[in-house]
Amino acid sequence: MPWPQNTPPQRDGDAAAGIEVTDDFERFTQRNDIFTRAFWDDRIKSKHTAKFFSSYRMEAAPRRGDGFTQRDFALRNAAWLISDVVSSRRAQEGIREGFQAAIRPDTPVAKDALEIGDPAKMSAEIKRIAKFFGANLCGITDMDDRWIYTSRVDARDMSEAPHDLPEGLTGVIVLGHEMDKELVTTYPSALAGAATGREYSHEASIVMQLAAYIRNLGYEAVPSMNDTGLVIPYAVKAGLGEYARNQMVITPEFGPRLRFSKIFTNLPLVHDVPKPRGVKAFCDICTKCADACPVKALPYGPPSTQTSNVSAIKGVKKWTSDAEKCFSFWAKMASDCAICMRVCPFNRDYSRHRNRLWLKLALGPFRKLALRLAGKHGGRRKPADWWAASSPGQD
Repeated sequence: MPWPQNTPPQRDGDAAAGIEVTDDFERFTQRNDIFTRAFWDDRIKSKHTAKFFSSYRMEAAPRRGDGFTQRDFALRNAAWLISDVVSSRRAQEGIREGFQAAIRPDTPVAKDALEIGDPAKMSAEIKRIAKFFGANLCGITDMDDRWIYTSRVDARDMSEAPHDLPEGLTGVIVLGHEMDKELVTTYPSALAGAATGREYSHEASIVMQLAAYIRNLGYEAVPSMNDTGLVIPYAVKAGLGEYARNQMVITPEFGPRLRFSKIFTNLPLVHDVPKPRGVKAFCDICTKCADACPVKALPYGPPSTQTSNVSAIKGVKKWTSDAEKCFSFWAKMASDCAICMRVCPFNRDYSRHRNRLWLKLALGPFRKLALRLAGKHGGRRKPADWWAASSPGQD
């Protein structure tokens, strides 16, 4: 539905976050998410789509050479296990937790709420506890309802269903989970999909534990992964990174090599602010991700409001991919693809001094030099080489 005319779609702080919302803005309907459409939209459904989803069961996983052997699928599917357990526990009710509905809290809100005298100290505490449970990054922002989906999805028939979020939520805690760098170098492959699956399993555990901690303090906390709302604008507004041409958030710690999760809460917290450092200016001159995309799903040129299909939010000026082209490639491979992540010049190990120096160049007036220095950065590693390094003595 169109944004209410008496409510300006652009808000204070958007400019710093690099968010440009137009008068044509509409909140996104999750039923139009490309993965959900693959279950109901005949324009997306195909034999390849069925093969993609069935490959997450070993009896249906195809075998076709390096990166797609039984061992590769075995590791990928095992990596997804905890996430799968959580997402399937209410399947009979049409609730796919973490993907098409929020994760059900397993801890009641404590009757007596801890008095929060200093929200800034509580924010620091939440970030400490998030890292204790295993999150790599944590930022906090406001509950911006523009990024909340118009509805959730009933997984039984893919129809729209109302959210059951509690009233009075004021903030969003955004968590970043680093993907394994060595596995990312093997994209596209089923083996590389283990890097994705592992972080979904990690984030399922972490958001549930952190939400339980907050609920034990006497405050609402709703753990969330891909469900309920768009996480990227929350991550940017929480100061964790900047949006890039490859549709990812570039962070100074890990580049684009993260998954994000979130917790909706009414715990009194101080919100972080966006921290623009120059990623957009670099992406303006860099097209490595678009050049490397096998199906040309990533955009060239400057950000715009142009969208290719219904699997993109309307009324936001940004780089927008063609989700249908992207998912078609995933489906044919029977695994996810993150070539755009692998080849991104920001995809580096920033514990190394030379990469920190490169980052300084890339985010400053010498970005063209940084782009030239990137050269053939992001080359693919053979999955068999990953196995050989990790499993000495095995063929």
